[in-house]
Amino acid sequence: MRLTQLLERLEYEVSQGSDEISVTELINDSRRVTEGSVFVCISGAVSDGHAYAGEVAKKGAAALVVEKDVEVPENVTVIRVADTRYALALMSAAYFGYPAEKLKVIGITGTKGKTTTTYMVKSILEGVGHKVGLIGTIEALIGEKSVPANNTTPESYTIHQYFAEMVEAGCDSVVMEVSSQGLMLHRTAGILFEIGIFTNLGEDHIGPNEHKDFDDYKRCKGILFTQCRLGIANMDDPWYEDVFRNATCKVETLGFSEKANLRATDIEHITKPGYLGVRYHVSGLMDFDVEIDIPGDFSVYNSLTAIAVCRHFDVPKENIKKALKVAKVRGRIEMVKVSDEFTMMIDYAHNAMSLESLLHTLRDYRPERIVTIFGCGGNRSKTRRYEMGEVSGRMSDFTIITSDNPRFEEPQDIIDDIIIGIRKTDGEYTAICDRKEAIRYAIEHGRPGDVIVLAGKGHETYQEIKGVKYDMDDRILIRDVLEELHVR
Repeated sequence: MRLTQLLERLEYEVSQGSDEISVTELINDSRRVTEGSVFVCISGAVSDGHAYAGEVAKKGAAALVVEKDVEVPENVTVIRVADTRYALALMSAAYFGYPAEKLKVIGITGTKGKTTTTYMVKSILEGVGHKVGLIGTIEALIGEKSVPANNTTPESYTIHQYFAEMVEAGCDSVVMEVSSQGLMLHRTAGILFEIGIFTNLGEDHIGPNEHKDFDDYKRCKGILFTQCRLGIANMDDPWYEDVFRNATCKVETLGFSEKANLRATDIEHITKPGYLGVRYHVSGLMDFDVEIDIPGDFSVYNSLTAIAVCRHFDVPKENIKKALKVAKVRGRIEMVKVSDEFTMMIDYAHNAMSLESLLHTLRDYRPERIVTIFGCGGNRSKTRRYEMGEVSGRMSDFTIITSDNPRFEEPQDIIDDIIIGIRKTDGEYTAICDRKEAIRYAIEHGRPGDVIVLAGKGHETYQEIKGVKYDMDDRILIRDVLEELHVR
């Protein structure tokens, strides 16, 4: 294809050579450059693509797209743009034939709830015959194919590659998690979302290589609502108006508030042996009762959001109710049957905020005890360990501290840090480094009415130790423990 085709929606200047040349591939990884390709120089947190300009020219790159001065041979075309990340997004769309324009794209942003809500939307829409792709924290789902995720919102090139594959697989729509980081780095630039959704905002993702402060975090979340037709907002969130301050889309609201367009009322927590759920009434723009097999008020918000989206696809309420009853998300309050007397669940809660939210939700169900099993990742902030230890000590009746992904640290050192946090409370605890043995201890000592939370890894199926990822899945560990206990 001609370089001008890739640049057709961009403002640019030709610093060297000609934009009328033919190019073979669009590349943003210097290791993948081939003869005749166009290389986009991205200034990243770890490395700067501009530093590889000479190297990619030697490999045969026909053109470079830059935002800084580079020195390359005269036979290499140099295109100057204001922002190469933005350029990559628009060029990727062109490279794959603008696949987003052949799909109804639904984007969900917020601190919590994105993953669960995407699966709920997918479940409901597929129940009435839509073929729906998904891009999120756990995986990308393209037809029958699942691709494990590296980022919540992939690089723009990957997004459009997935979109193109979805169109090829017969998808008519896609639901995707849109992180503030993805918005800030222009990964979704140029995509017109059919529906954009705001779930909530918490003080997370502030720091080096993320957001400089909370105001920047809010601003980046708001970008989504300048590039969608319809915005759906949780108006109960205290930052809702800030996020939508510059919105250019039509806006609908949801929540518990009487002012919301779509409301949840008459919320009732359901407890049965080995089961926690919630039922409520939907009022406002729709009117019916809902029951879901995932506990807590945040599950009400997630499902209410899915209902708000699917209303615009004219999904009958009976189909919505049926789909929500069976919607499950791997590693997000995932119930695992271990006993008729107590409940066990797996959840991805891996920081203090998410763990506190989960344990607060479980308290509403008045369990006999909450037993929390968790560890913390190595080569990460020690503050997270202290905070998680303190939260579990304060909100659990008993804590079993174990190993997560120790990476290049000693597991016992991480456990010792967690203990520093838990000792700020009166919470009872034990430490069992081997995760399988920690699970065994919890099951063997489970009491009637207990809720046992296995937190931290959720959907992950590995344990990372000294640079190597070993197979380890909490579900398999539980299964093996149950088989061994039964044999005994």
